[in-house]
Amino acid sequence: MALNIVHTEKAPAAVGPYSQAIRTGNLLLTSGQLGLDPETGALPEGIAAQAEQSLANIDAILAEAGFAKTDVVKTTVFIRNMGDFGIVNEIYARYFGDHKPARSCVEVSSLPKGGLVEIEVIASGD
Repeated sequence: MALNIVHTEKAPAAVGPYSQAIRTGNLLLTSGQLGLDPETGALPEGIAAQAEQSLANIDAILAEAGFAKTDVVKTTVFIRNMGDFGIVNEIYARYFGDHKPARSCVEVSSLPKGGLVEIEVIASGD
């Protein structure tokens, strides 16, 4: 099965030797998206702003690959402080609305660039 690299300027470039996303067949697998501003490469202040930007970056990648957030079947959320779970959960719920993909959320000791949250998704399309 062919692996197609997905890249958009509307999301930050990878900060390492990996792709923003890979499409294989009807599946799209994104790399973890920090809340980096794609224009400046900077992280906004605070967990809420970073979570919103992370999801905006995912949205841009989904769109570039011809997917929508309603195609997302699984997400993984990495947060630096489980005490921020409620804030991230509220932003996540607002983003997905009535669509409720499977999800894991784990606390990690550190994220690249000092990020507070990183989100990755798997989407399935027709």
